[in-house]
Amino acid sequence: MVSDVAAARDRLVAQGAEVSDVFHPAAPGGQFQPDGTNNRIGGRAPDHATYGSFATFNDPDGNGWLLQEVTTRLPGRVDAAETAFASTADLASALRRAEAAHGEHEKRTGQPDANWPDWYATYMVAEQAGEELPT
Repeated sequence: MVSDVAAARDRLVAQGAEVSDVFHPAAPGGQFQPDGTNNRIGGRAPDHATYGSFATFNDPDGNGWLLQEVTTRLPGRVDAAETAFASTADLASALRRAEAAHGEHEKRTGQPDANWPDWYATYMVAEQAGEELPT
């Protein structure tokens, strides 16, 4: 799960990974079909629909991975009363997503944001609760 599938794809490519182009399924389950079939449509899902855009790659051990863009969590996917992380890796991943979103925020505002810790916290809590993310 990534908040920006194109940015995640670009980071993987920069590290030398062979990653599919970003796509959305032509029919339910199309994201699980092999690349090159007619079940994938190039580009992000229409209107950047959350849960709808994907990219695939294989790691050095031959394991197949599917990246899924999640821009807003659907209600019920997260317990809104609790902002917690199951592991250090989960927290680090949330921080990386907040960092990427904050970088976009600073690009839009055209200036550094000295109050980035509060921005990160707001982003991470909203993401966990499935609420609209700050921009």
